[in-house]
Amino acid sequence: MATTSQTSWPLSWISRWHHTFVFQRRARVLAEMLDAQIAQGASVLDIGCGDGTISSLVAKLRPDISVRGVETLMRSGSHVEVQPFDGSTLPFADSSFDVCLFVDVLHHSKDVSVLLREACRVARSFVLIKDHLDENFIDDVTLRIMDWVGNRPHGVHLTYNYQSRKQWAEHFSRCRLAEVSWTTQIPLYPLPFSLLVGRELHFVSLLRKKK
Repeated sequence: MATTSQTSWPLSWISRWHHTFVFQRRARVLAEMLDAQIAQGASVLDIGCGDGTISSLVAKLRPDISVRGVETLMRSGSHVEVQPFDGSTLPFADSSFDVCLFVDVLHHSKDVSVLLREACRVARSFVLIKDHLDENFIDDVTLRIMDWVGNRPHGVHLTYNYQSRKQWAEHFSRCRLAEVSWTTQIPLYPLPFSLLVGRELHFVSLLRKKK
């Protein structure tokens, strides 16, 4: 969740470097992985979509699906249709979309379960999540650095609210979500960077609403 704003030259340089060497590969890899988890003909709501780059790439791979986004801080030149929301309540009726999608959004919230529960309300069937795993001190420090580099230049509010595997399972259980798939094998970065900031710090999980 981000906004465009004037930034100092160090931050603007970091932003350009990150976009060139990290963001473009990350967006392509994630689009391909997310595409494989979305059912034929599904309607998708991308929550905290930023400028819609990833969801627009998914839509290009999958012309059979429809994608819309919501954002707390709107950007100009969005790649998908986006409307604002307050960060906690989605402006849609119950069961409005087949899939609700989060890409590195929930760790920016103060309480993961609040927004996750709201996604469950709006989703008819599935919630699809890409986020992080934080199992120890080294994981936490690495994720904080990655988060700052990737998001601070865009003005994103950083809460560093990373969760462990056990904590994610507890959130899913409280929201009555059953894991359909879970993987930490996400080739976001080339060697040797993957050894430092890849590892098992990232996951993609498809979750089905329990009846």
